[in-house]
Amino acid sequence: MTVQKTYYPKASEIQRKWYVVDANGQTLGRLASRIAAVLLGKHKPTFTPGVEMGDYVIVVNAERIKVTGTKTRSKLDSKIYYRHSGYPGGLKAISLRDQLAKFPERVIRTAVWGMLPHNRLGRRLLKRLKVYAGPDHPHQAQNPEPLA
Repeated sequence: MTVQKTYYPKASEIQRKWYVVDANGQTLGRLASRIAAVLLGKHKPTFTPGVEMGDYVIVVNAERIKVTGTKTRSKLDSKIYYRHSGYPGGLKAISLRDQLAKFPERVIRTAVWGMLPHNRLGRRLLKRLKVYAGPDHPHQAQNPEPLA
């Protein structure tokens, strides 16, 4: 009787790549799910749940993201982001339209975080996501490839 051993990748065996994504004209949820899959490493044949297999992702043009909805009920006005200061009465609310105008990076980061595991692994994976409002980023030295 032969026993099949389970392959468990070691940290030294994991190859990390850098990918760049242009968010210009892309739908927010579909883009976030693709980014979350790359951060988790699900695109690799050696994917193992619970192991940091993922790659780095750079998102540019975050301010030009699209959202779905009709003209009468657009997500730009109906989607609300909440945060709390921790003090009584400290609940703050901001619409998607205002969030895109002030902090477009937070919109994509929040959408991707919703698709990652909410534990230590997810927090470590989110640190590999770099989001920029405009078309420029400071990661040219890593030679990022466009994400297909």
